[in-house]
Amino acid sequence: MKQKIVVLTGAGISAESGLATFRDANGLWEGHDVMEVASPQGWRKNPELVLEFYNQRRKSALGVEPNAAHKALADLEQKFDVRIITQNVDNLHERAGSSNILHLHGKLFESRSTKDENLIYPMQSWELKLGDVCDKGSQLRPNIVWFGEPVPLFDKAVDETMAADYLLVIGTSLQVYPAAGLLSYAPHDTPIYLIDPNAPAVSHRRNLTIIQEKATVGVPALVQQLLEQ
Repeated sequence: MKQKIVVLTGAGISAESGLATFRDANGLWEGHDVMEVASPQGWRKNPELVLEFYNQRRKSALGVEPNAAHKALADLEQKFDVRIITQNVDNLHERAGSSNILHLHGKLFESRSTKDENLIYPMQSWELKLGDVCDKGSQLRPNIVWFGEPVPLFDKAVDETMAADYLLVIGTSLQVYPAAGLLSYAPHDTPIYLIDPNAPAVSHRRNLTIIQEKATVGVPALVQQLLEQ
């Protein structure tokens, strides 16, 4: 049976493909506080602004490619059972060839009903407009987990982490909960590799290796090491 590698990825891995991270420039987007464009309150107040925010993010995502770190993680599947838990909403892991991806915070290229959260639709284009409705006639919204909303896939992410033979943490500040709490669910003897040029302090784990490199340097090197061992 293949050993299981669980990978937690954050904004740092996508930033290297050219996608701006959510919290750059003091958490502002063209002068808007993120709560205006990524919260249920912001949606109620100005749905048009929220739709435009995500339209622009989709447009940006279509213009970038998976980088060496995304591709290296896909290569790991040659030898391991790889489960990627990502905080990112882009589809770069999919496009790089990874096959098991759990999107904790939703998917940029999906919309969902405001009436029934189980009605989810893949998006064929980058644009979602006021007046685009679900099968039940209610406005479609981005299928994104906004600030203040529950993270429905977190329990599944916990189950995956509890079964990890290795845990890789890439490009995340470990500041956004509940995702940041996943480390504490890894078995105590599981090796953890933390790859980030500004690696956050994690003092309470043994078997922790910190690789202070950007993802496109640190991930391919570690993947090669894991595949050769």
